[in-house]
Amino acid sequence: MSRQPLQKATIKDIASMCEVSTQTVSRVINKRPDVSPRTRAAVEKAIAEMGYQPSALARSLVQQRSYTLGFITAGLRYVGVSLTLNGITEQCEASNYALLLKELPRFDTPNIVPVIESLISHQVEGIIFAASELNENVKIAQAQLPSFCPPIIFLKCQANPNYTTLNIDNQGGARKAVEYLFSVGRRKIGLIAGPLEWLEARQRKQGWEEALKNSGVAVSDRQWAQGNWSSASGESAFAELIQNYPDLDAVFVSNDQMALGVLHYAHAHKIAVPEQLAVIGFDNLVESAHFSPSLTTVTHPLRELGILAVKTLLAQIEGTDLRFSGNTFTLQTELLLRDSTP
Repeated sequence: MSRQPLQKATIKDIASMCEVSTQTVSRVINKRPDVSPRTRAAVEKAIAEMGYQPSALARSLVQQRSYTLGFITAGLRYVGVSLTLNGITEQCEASNYALLLKELPRFDTPNIVPVIESLISHQVEGIIFAASELNENVKIAQAQLPSFCPPIIFLKCQANPNYTTLNIDNQGGARKAVEYLFSVGRRKIGLIAGPLEWLEARQRKQGWEEALKNSGVAVSDRQWAQGNWSSASGESAFAELIQNYPDLDAVFVSNDQMALGVLHYAHAHKIAVPEQLAVIGFDNLVESAHFSPSLTTVTHPLRELGILAVKTLLAQIEGTDLRFSGNTFTLQTELLLRDSTP
């Protein structure tokens, strides 16, 4: 015997069950205020009981809106980018918006106009630009935006008075980490920087320098080395650093992956962590709690950044809150203490 397909509940079924018009059900679904609390409760109960799912296509056709946001990024292989995307997709789902993702072939893609035009052709109502700032890539992108571009916000880049920018306090997080090292008696604190064409790497280096200067410690080139975010580069950079700065007793590393390389070098060369060398990373990778020893690190709210990005953009699209337009908002970091520091 063939199985009959389940009958999908319709808006008419909900209206019939509640003895109201389909227009009333539609007003409840679209969260319109002109429905009595008693009727709203009855309709919402019926929707839940019957498992009714509103048609996104029907809603778009009726309201002549796409309920879709565009997302431009690069480097999805990086943990920070993927965590931010998690927050964006979560909030889009909660807000009943679809997300159209475009990944640039590289961070410094010279011409983003075709990407913007492709998103506009799909009638996105707003755009989140989340490609990390590398050299002049964000400035170039902002200069290329067409006049008919929908509302757009930028993540993790330098402020521009013409656009909303949401940031992470990289400099403050790095400063906080180094200040902690001073508080536990370390004075000779080195740095493994990320690639300095990245804004985030420069900001974290600036935080390290600021903490040293605030504590009366002179800063010189022998106190730091540069990696490329990978564990292997962290190990080779630390090998260079310890040659130039052999008496260092602590190191701030600009991300957890490079810090893993530092810990590997320390283990191979019998440098006791944290007794001889204190180590702090940045990012709070899930794996960092399982490094040996577990890694003290700066954790930053990347998922929350993604959630705030969607809420901010929707507030501009809906016209309910324009305070964010042209402003910069910075989310704070926290230092998470583990076994790699005293």
